[in-house]
Amino acid sequence: MTGDGPELTMAERRELLVGARRALAGLDSRLWEAGGSELAELLGEVDGVVRAGEAARVCVVAEALERGEPGSGERAQSAVAWVREHAPSLRAGGAAPVVRTAEAFGVSANLPVKEAVVSGRLPVGSAAVVVSELSRLRPLLVEGAEPAVLDGLVTMARDHGAAGCRGLRPALLARYGLDGLLDREQEAARRFVALSQPRSAELGLAEYRLVLDPEGRAVLESALGPLSAPVPVDGERDLRPADQRRGEALVTLVRRAVAGGESVPTAAKAQLFVSVDLDTLRDLMVRDETGPTCASGDFGRVVAGEVVGGLDAGSLLAPEVVRRLACDAAVIPTVLGSGGEVVELGCSVRLFTPGQMRCLWLRDGACTFPGCSMPSHWCDGHHLVHWADGGPTVLENAALLCGRHHTVVHQRRLAGVVTSSGVEWDLRHGSYDRALATLAAADPA
Repeated sequence: MTGDGPELTMAERRELLVGARRALAGLDSRLWEAGGSELAELLGEVDGVVRAGEAARVCVVAEALERGEPGSGERAQSAVAWVREHAPSLRAGGAAPVVRTAEAFGVSANLPVKEAVVSGRLPVGSAAVVVSELSRLRPLLVEGAEPAVLDGLVTMARDHGAAGCRGLRPALLARYGLDGLLDREQEAARRFVALSQPRSAELGLAEYRLVLDPEGRAVLESALGPLSAPVPVDGERDLRPADQRRGEALVTLVRRAVAGGESVPTAAKAQLFVSVDLDTLRDLMVRDETGPTCASGDFGRVVAGEVVGGLDAGSLLAPEVVRRLACDAAVIPTVLGSGGEVVELGCSVRLFTPGQMRCLWLRDGACTFPGCSMPSHWCDGHHLVHWADGGPTVLENAALLCGRHHTVVHQRRLAGVVTSSGVEWDLRHGSYDRALATLAAADPA
């Protein structure tokens, strides 16, 4: 006995399935009798039947695989071929996901996937993506994290489909991945950043192919957002397609950058919201009579950064990317309540001011990385002792770095120091961490 009534025999189930097929086959001939609300109800019921049918199909295949049916007998064949033969609707495609999901049913760790599919909460196609994503993530997770990761994948696939499930990877790695893994993945992604040469098209048009890493995408989308918004003219709607508005906005960005020339930027290149929960803030206040700062204690531990606002909202940036952005950003301290709500939003504090940047231009003259001659007006202000580690925003703790070498310095954890002859860099990997440890030992407070 089950909660839904007496257990049916296999013959009885087959008879009911045949009846269901007949009911659905004749449905279209009587739809004219249904009212609007009845049509909506019918659609819901049909959808439930289809979902249940997909789940049942996977269960049948799982049983066949467990018995070894596809590979037995005189006509031994692959599991996919066996499914295509006996499920004609899958001959044009879709048999492989069914087989992958059925194979996953035989693994005890995938029990949540099986339960979600059998109950009709998770489509078979999405279940196959969950299994595939978990397989890719499994060797990258800290010990004991797999159940939580699987639950997150199932929930995301159920609510947002296969695309949402695949997009969960950065968040899962940030929370459950091995130490430094998100940093390494986004560092690897930078190698694929590319802008193709223009390809000529009709009417004198030029076509480019642009590939960006998560940081580059966030930067571009943040800049394009305001410039690509519809602009009504004399009260009339802006009829330009979104792609046209974005293309024209990109050209506008380039024109502004070129027109800016060697002028010192007066606006921060990024806004960095430093968030801390209220309990942690109170705890820091109790332990430190001088009061907490956003660059010390628990505030300096960066797990991942999240893009706020614009088309790229929600995308995660690796910790080292956030630390680098913090060199030349507007910092806004944010205190969160117990429910994650913002209870206090501090004032924006500009790190390197335009005046300080002018002094750096005069002192350094160009990028300070050995062998680089990138002019000063294309460089960032870098905290030699990182802002996230408590480094002050003063000229004695600053150096100019071009975008490329700013990234290299953070990725390789390189240390620099201001001397009477300029900025000197220790190019040994990890030199920054060794210098930081020396500073901490010299001033344990």
